[in-house]
Amino acid sequence: MFDKSGQWKHLETFDDFDNGLSDLIEFWSSETATQAMKDVAFAHFKEDLDAATLQWIDNKAKSKKYAAIAQELTEFEEVLKEDTSVPAKTESKEPGATSSPKVPAKAKKKV
Repeated sequence: MFDKSGQWKHLETFDDFDNGLSDLIEFWSSETATQAMKDVAFAHFKEDLDAATLQWIDNKAKSKKYAAIAQELTEFEEVLKEDTSVPAKTESKEPGATSSPKVPAKAKKKV
């Protein structure tokens, strides 16, 4: 996904996408990544997946593989939308301390 300099590394192969989806889900549960970084990673992943899907549209076997990744990404996106519709609860009594939303277990990629 991101290289050491912070630049997006485009995903090209099915393995890139398969591993990248797991990395994306893990990245979203990171407490150190900013929301802007998470949004950028999600957008880049989706853009690369759309391009790969179009590239392999005439290859039935590869199309099915990329469609499966797209379905998992859609499920993950739905969980994120559900999670953001619930306000974050304050875990601490200190002013301004709120918890970061966690990615629910059902959004974790099946291996």
